[in-house]
Amino acid sequence: MYRLMYNSNVRYVSNRDGVYYYTRRVPYDVKKHYASDRLSFSLKTKSYASAVRAAQSVTQRLEDYWLGLRLQQMDIPAIHLVKTDDVEYTSPVMLDAVDMYLSIKGNNDRIFVRTARRNSEYVAKVLGNRPITSYSTLDAAKFRDWCFEKGMNINSVKRVFASVRSIINLVMKEHGIEGKNAFSGTFMPDRDDVTRRKPIPNDVLKRIQQRCMEANDDPRWLVALISDTGMRLSEAAGLAVEDIHLNEEIPYVDIRQHPWRRLKTPSSQRKLPLVGCSLWAAQQAVHASTSPYLFPRYCDGTTTHSNSASAALNKWLKQVAGSDYVIHSFRHSMRDRLRAVNCPSDMINQIGGWSKQSIGETYGEGYQLESTMDILKQVILHDD
Repeated sequence: MYRLMYNSNVRYVSNRDGVYYYTRRVPYDVKKHYASDRLSFSLKTKSYASAVRAAQSVTQRLEDYWLGLRLQQMDIPAIHLVKTDDVEYTSPVMLDAVDMYLSIKGNNDRIFVRTARRNSEYVAKVLGNRPITSYSTLDAAKFRDWCFEKGMNINSVKRVFASVRSIINLVMKEHGIEGKNAFSGTFMPDRDDVTRRKPIPNDVLKRIQQRCMEANDDPRWLVALISDTGMRLSEAAGLAVEDIHLNEEIPYVDIRQHPWRRLKTPSSQRKLPLVGCSLWAAQQAVHASTSPYLFPRYCDGTTTHSNSASAALNKWLKQVAGSDYVIHSFRHSMRDRLRAVNCPSDMINQIGGWSKQSIGETYGEGYQLESTMDILKQVILHDD
């Protein structure tokens, strides 16, 4: 009777020199968590009955631990209803939360959707597809370290955390879920691993613009348009022909939201005078266009292919200007060029579409085209 009661654990008990040991193979599906595929350790007893009781306790603890590992590696139906430590988690799991988040946001931008899903999949992969309120601050720190191990720099890690934080915050708020967002307030170490974008010197800028005029094709028109406006690449690549106003007293480009291209911030919506090489590029692109889109090579009315544009244009730019510069460098240059002519900081933010830095900047309509035209003309003259 005694041996039958403990029979299920006897197979893990062995005797060596009169002392009983617990010996067991590690299951295949959790083997990656162990340095060895076999467990063997002393039960510290010479009594058979004590050894069997100890083995029973060890077996139960191991099974509980392995269950936890397995839950982290697989999607369990109705896991949001599982009770842990007598607390019932009713919050959605991470991959369901991102679906809710995207539905609430109603933003169908391809890059926005892809980024949100990718970051939530990272969390599910590293920490398990668990209820969003079940993650701990220790889990968040583990996820941060995984991001660094994956090769992300500090800015990339901060963007991933901001995305995950937004997903969890919005879903918890919309569904009245009580609890703490573990991804809020995670410590981010000081790491000097971010590549600083260099502004393009004036002599190199002139060389680039000259090469654009010599090539006189649509990829170079896109580069030239950015060069004297400081627009973001996605803003310029997603322009419609009707966004360019050449027959006005002050020629300008109207940067606004389109179904195929969202704007980064509310401040990104703006009107910019066209001067210098940017005016030339806009004229060439409008006159050559047989499409509603200014750069149909990179915009098809459904999506703006700014990543493809970036890869192609950066490759060309490095050949012309050197390896230190990329398309985004034009924005750094424009900020320096505006500083050089003593442009007010709030006008700099307006021209570049940067977020307003104070409450006062939100008052009024902002600078009119005449004022920004005067400043940009000063920039061109100063460059010469």
